[in-house]
Amino acid sequence: MDQAHLKAESAAALPGAELEGAVRILLEELGEDPAREGLVGTPGRVRRMYAELTDGYRADPDAVINNACFEVDYDEMVVVRDIEFFSLCEHHLLPFYGHAHVGYLPRGKVVGLSKIPRIVDLYAHRLQVQERLTQQVAHLLMDRLEPKGVACVVEATHLCTMMRGVKKQQATMVTSSMLGTFRRDARTRGEFLTLIGRQSSIAS
Repeated sequence: MDQAHLKAESAAALPGAELEGAVRILLEELGEDPAREGLVGTPGRVRRMYAELTDGYRADPDAVINNACFEVDYDEMVVVRDIEFFSLCEHHLLPFYGHAHVGYLPRGKVVGLSKIPRIVDLYAHRLQVQERLTQQVAHLLMDRLEPKGVACVVEATHLCTMMRGVKKQQATMVTSSMLGTFRRDARTRGEFLTLIGRQSSIAS
């Protein structure tokens, strides 16, 4: 993922009245009456919900990091594991959710602890596929921190698999992005996978 792609952030506006109109049409197409008591406020609620669930389109990664990168004489692995997230599958607009595990090997620079979960949320709060989400988190940290390497593993359950189609309730999807030293060095990769408790289930 190149520098230009990282900076190509969407200028999407907040969902407005047109979305509310689309929800009313959807309700009618489903055979419902948008004017009945239980549904009369639904279009507005859906608009506000999508504004919250897609606020990643209106977030600037550099503003999220907010200069919270610090020069530190530390070159051992930094890992933040079990970062819970929720996202929307771009194929069916159904949720997928789970945990992200992120690690990096500093090259004299570290980022504030809270920034890594915020970065995960920034990309999760867009219409997504899990593979892209995993790569976006890893590449952003690689670009901004310039570390020796970055690793990101995402484990998620997809409601589009549970509720429709194959209807598999226990299926979990695991994706990974290994950059720099994590890709080149099996020992480094193995240490990361051990720290997040996935050594036996993700191939090196």
